[in-house]
Amino acid sequence: MSDPASLTLSEWETASPETHDVLRGQFLDGDARRVADELDRSRRLRFTELQTGTRTAAGSHVGRVRVGGLTVTVKPKLDAGPLLRLLRYAHGLRRLKLLSEAEHLVEQCGFEDLLVLQLNAEARELIARGLRREAVGRTEPLASPRGRIAVDRLARAGGTATASLPCRHFPRTEDTPLNRALLAGLRLAGEVTGLIELKRDARRLAGLLDERVARVRPDLPAVERAEARLNRLTAAYGPALTLTRLLVEGRGVALEGRSASALPGYLFDMNAFFQALLSRFLRENLPAGCSLRDERGLTGMLRYAPGCNPRGRRPPTPRPDYAVLRPGEPPALPDAKYRDLWEKRLPREMLYQLVVYAVSRPARPRAAIPYPTADPAVREARIDVADPLAGRPLGRVDLRPVNLTQIERLVGSPTAAARRERAALARRLAFGDVR
Repeated sequence: MSDPASLTLSEWETASPETHDVLRGQFLDGDARRVADELDRSRRLRFTELQTGTRTAAGSHVGRVRVGGLTVTVKPKLDAGPLLRLLRYAHGLRRLKLLSEAEHLVEQCGFEDLLVLQLNAEARELIARGLRREAVGRTEPLASPRGRIAVDRLARAGGTATASLPCRHFPRTEDTPLNRALLAGLRLAGEVTGLIELKRDARRLAGLLDERVARVRPDLPAVERAEARLNRLTAAYGPALTLTRLLVEGRGVALEGRSASALPGYLFDMNAFFQALLSRFLRENLPAGCSLRDERGLTGMLRYAPGCNPRGRRPPTPRPDYAVLRPGEPPALPDAKYRDLWEKRLPREMLYQLVVYAVSRPARPRAAIPYPTADPAVREARIDVADPLAGRPLGRVDLRPVNLTQIERLVGSPTAAARRERAALARRLAFGDVR
């Protein structure tokens, strides 16, 4: 079988047979068509068949996926080093020391490789400290009795003479939901990464657990069972479980009823990362008295008219990403979008969504879109919403740029000047430019 053709794109980039020779004569059929259709429906990658080949359009998902004879790699705009630091900050991951042989790999990493690099470091730290053990109840015959004699089993044996007694005891074992999820994450990491050094490291770490921990399927139920065991004694497992969840979600496209792992590659939603990043940044740096609520529903805004809901359906509830609350004022409603709206046009569906958020609060009919950009000349834009007949103002939508390089610099600096700059940036992102 011939090696697959390779195509590398940036976020939101479109490639066609006219601009990329590798797409000429690339047509999708069979399994490739099913994978492409599912990726298109989930808005991870867009595929359009033309007379001369296939046009491919990237969005906010980054990573690598194979579609038939074509391997598509979508790279984030941020360099790997700053992206890894922002990833750690957004998800509360620890700044662990990387192996000396892996430090030089950071600039070669795709997004999935960054997750694997951090997961390997987390797993190495957990193994070095000693894996969590839990007491598990067992009833079994023992030649040297321990625990409590299982009298009921002894009675059912009818007095048969044996060299052992049935005992109920509680040995401590490493075969726990936390360690099973860690092993599943390492095994998945070995499949996801394309760098041989990271693949070897993940498989070596998984081998250290394999003899003592049972294998489970790397899926969300396994992660959720492990997360339910997190407490102050097991908090060290939190970052590893977060990374495992991110790896599982990146593979979570079910193809025609098959398992989620059927996706031949890994694609991560940068919009979710951007939302988590801004959530933590705002929560930590908003002025005293302000509070942040993630995805607060605008309950009661939309409802079915009385007697006009024949199917008995629940009314839709709009949910902006954030609601910033200040005493005595209507909430501010920013909604993060991972799309550079300075370079690219504002999609009408985004604008319509934010207009709904704006008019939901008549006392302060404003909403905002924080978006990432790297252009130093960028400025905030504002779109006024008015009654088309009377011209009466109805609300406003602000487009607020977020310089991720600036945030990466600020969150890594402990100085007083950086704290003041973080507070000023958080106020601007939440409430706009106040002159």
